[in-house]
Amino acid sequence: MTAPSGDTGLLAPGWAESAAAAATGDHAYLRALLDAEAALTRAQAATGLAPAEAATAVTEAARTGAFDVRSLSERARAGGNPVIPLVADLTRAVGGAYGPYVHRGATSQDIMDTATMLVAARTLGPVLSDLGRTEQALSRLAAEHRDTAMPGRTLTQHAVPTTFGLKAAGWRSLTLDARDRLRAVRESLPVQLGGAAGTLAAFGAYGASDPAGLPEAYARELGLRAPALPWHTLRTPIGDLAGCLAFTAGALGKLAVDVLTLSRTEIAEVVEGNGGGSSAMPHKSNPVRSTLIASAARRAPQLAATLYGAMTAEDERPAGAWHAEWEPLRDLLRLVGGAARDAAELAEGLRVRPEAMREHLDLTHGLIVSERLSAELTPVLGRARAKELLTRLAAEGQPIAEAPELADSDLDPTHYTGSAGTLTDRALERR
Repeated sequence: MTAPSGDTGLLAPGWAESAAAAATGDHAYLRALLDAEAALTRAQAATGLAPAEAATAVTEAARTGAFDVRSLSERARAGGNPVIPLVADLTRAVGGAYGPYVHRGATSQDIMDTATMLVAARTLGPVLSDLGRTEQALSRLAAEHRDTAMPGRTLTQHAVPTTFGLKAAGWRSLTLDARDRLRAVRESLPVQLGGAAGTLAAFGAYGASDPAGLPEAYARELGLRAPALPWHTLRTPIGDLAGCLAFTAGALGKLAVDVLTLSRTEIAEVVEGNGGGSSAMPHKSNPVRSTLIASAARRAPQLAATLYGAMTAEDERPAGAWHAEWEPLRDLLRLVGGAARDAAELAEGLRVRPEAMREHLDLTHGLIVSERLSAELTPVLGRARAKELLTRLAAEGQPIAEAPELADSDLDPTHYTGSAGTLTDRALERR
């Protein structure tokens, strides 16, 4: 049997073939590592620490595509990270007089962390685009169904009427919350540059008059932020990423679990536009998009917890804490990227069934408006007697309309949606 060529997502249909899969794969990470190395040499050339010819030579060598991911992976075991063998290969590729300018003054973590920020930035772009698609689709649903009454459910049971427009507006609000957090984090992603122990000492040894200014030049080359301090063991950027990614997975998960509930056969108030089939039951159309999003939402918190745990990084460079971040962060980016894609497809294709919603409003024979009836009866019967009457009718399953005390009451549940329409309008004002 031949060795596998890479992780293709066979067991991960949630992110397979997504933009996030392409942006976080081994080759994408290699591209980011090479970009980080080339940008470092260009930054040193821009600040007088290297000749312009060195920057050109390193940049051209880093674009050759002549680097073997599998070989780098195998050789990474010796030093514990892939940067060490990559520097050797890149130095050899540059060769001649300019080879020594590869990676000069940096440490492996500088390059690995910077590459990780590049991978995150490149992944979050498509995620934000998909969140935009989701928001637009949910906005249309909320406006179209502003006054479409449906049962509100609390603790799994019918509560009081609500509207599907308000529910969709709530999904949209969470989507926008996720968008805002991801945008803020994406704009704050920093380069990493500190040298062996975060002092930038080597750059001074190579002749920099102001080594502390070099991270700014480095950041300009890559379109990232310049950090106030090297953050080898100050893992705020990773913590921020963990938090906003886990939040996004949860926000989209809320949409997914609601659709899973509302699309049950016996409820069928909504239907996924493109359901999945069954290997054994030809009649089934499974809510696959919702299922995959819900799966991501359940995994994300544990991955984020690992990243938060890695923040207890000792000394000036840690043993193990930094290494523990790589896979969980990539998994989080992939999960959220896949969930955002699936959420956009789910929202754009979701089919709403107002007739089922109206039918279900009548399942309790008027009891769904018992809150309003209690308020109307209390001045006449007193609170205790009003509650006793309604509770008895519910226990006996007697239609409320047959109770003489309620003969003149408005039992239409569509007339008791409160301020749902106004709240929906207010939510849709947010851009």
